[in-house]
Amino acid sequence: MTEVFARRLASDPDGRYLDFEGAGYTAREMDREANRLAHALRDAGVGPGDRVATLLDNRAEQVVSFFAALKLGAIQVPINTAYKGEFLRHQLADSGSTVLVVQGDYASRVVEVAGRETTPDLRGCVTVDPVDAVIDAVPTLTWQDALAGADDRPVDTPVRPDDLACFIYTAGTTGPSKGCMLSHNYMVSLSDQIARAWERRPDDVVLTPLPLFHFNAIATCVIGTLVVGGRAAIARRFSVSGFWPEVQRTQATVASMLGSLATLVANADDHPAQEGHTLRLCAAAPMPPDTDRIWHERFGCETFSGGYGLTEASLLSMLDAGERNKPGAAGRVNRHEFDVRIFDDDDLEVPVGEVGEIVCRPKGPNLMFAGYWNRPADTLAAYRNLWFHTGDLGRVDEDGYLYFVDRKKDALRRRGENISSFEMEKTLFAHPAIRDVAVHAVPSPVGEDDVKVTAVLQEGARLTEEELCRWVAERVPFFAIPRYVEFRDDLPRNPVGRVLKYELREQGVTPATWDREVAGVTFERR
Repeated sequence: MTEVFARRLASDPDGRYLDFEGAGYTAREMDREANRLAHALRDAGVGPGDRVATLLDNRAEQVVSFFAALKLGAIQVPINTAYKGEFLRHQLADSGSTVLVVQGDYASRVVEVAGRETTPDLRGCVTVDPVDAVIDAVPTLTWQDALAGADDRPVDTPVRPDDLACFIYTAGTTGPSKGCMLSHNYMVSLSDQIARAWERRPDDVVLTPLPLFHFNAIATCVIGTLVVGGRAAIARRFSVSGFWPEVQRTQATVASMLGSLATLVANADDHPAQEGHTLRLCAAAPMPPDTDRIWHERFGCETFSGGYGLTEASLLSMLDAGERNKPGAAGRVNRHEFDVRIFDDDDLEVPVGEVGEIVCRPKGPNLMFAGYWNRPADTLAAYRNLWFHTGDLGRVDEDGYLYFVDRKKDALRRRGENISSFEMEKTLFAHPAIRDVAVHAVPSPVGEDDVKVTAVLQEGARLTEEELCRWVAERVPFFAIPRYVEFRDDLPRNPVGRVLKYELREQGVTPATWDREVAGVTFERR
């Protein structure tokens, strides 16, 4: 990673590299700022292998923190900015993060969870912007104070391709979320794969509203722009009305989004700023065929609409830019970096076209994650019989197109966010009126899932669905707030007492289900 940054510094140090809604950075400016923070972190005791967590919106400080950690040989742990309570505490404690860089209006969340007993490895915080609460559990500096007078001379700790660069936490389904250990080589390799699929050029401007605490935006914008050249524009958040004005302002040639966001833009009214737009490619997967058609016919834009991957292994399938996907497919199997198969429950390959679990293994070193942090048993289980098991069901047709069918796990995915049913249920069980509960997926009309809570109340308890929804909203990320709530006398179970979530998923929305969108209950998206 540091090597590709060094190449950019040598070839184009003063050309625009990143844009944050008008605040621009060249590679030299980003390097200088990252060096200053790296010196400050080293003075605070951060060294190779230590974890530096961030709780920041899409802003320059997130990328500065990323490179500062890498310069020290440390590991960055970007935390979802919607996390609070147990979700936040778990990732800080599980990762063993020693320093947290936190946005000021999220400081109160840290106050609620930080402490010697709850986050034992946390030794300090750096706050960005005025704080909404004073963090007194650990020594705290403001961003300005941390960098004031700090040396900006290069800090480049030697790293190898297999050295760890980042932990990305993936939502747990049968236990707490796990930290995927990502090496320097894996992150650069994925960036190169995406650039290859997009036919990305050195003069491209990539625009994304995707969060920097996810792997997608890091790979496409932060690293991919170093690998290929050009520049990237990173929006604070997605806005339908603001999409075309931002394309116009940045002169973006590539838009990197989720399929659901591309659908919202495709279905919106014309905007004056879309006239004569500069986009040549909309990269958004999965993209429904109707949405794909609209981007081609209405906007005159090519699409990258087929791809499948996960944090542990990406990309397992994809299409070249502009190539039309088969309906329902996730592109063609990526046979360059991976060997991808479809296995039955006995790890035997199924015939072409039949459904089984998607499994894979890399064709070279450091092309996948390095395992789950501090979870060797989970890592070994995932690599059963020397194949990585994705936990997803799929099939491959005679032309090599991969089709995602369903999840073997109890995972939920809403608007691009993975949600742990385990952690949701743990939160709900803390409500005194709840006797039993299952959190599960209901298909969303805009793609992916909506969250449903099916609960059993304590005898004599008085609680409405709206009251429970509002209670949950105070304790979980906004994207995990349930749309549906249903109270029942009992939950369906197998003979040993395990809840049969597949039955609940199949039943979906019933006449007894409360719908917060129909009820008009809304929440702030933060």
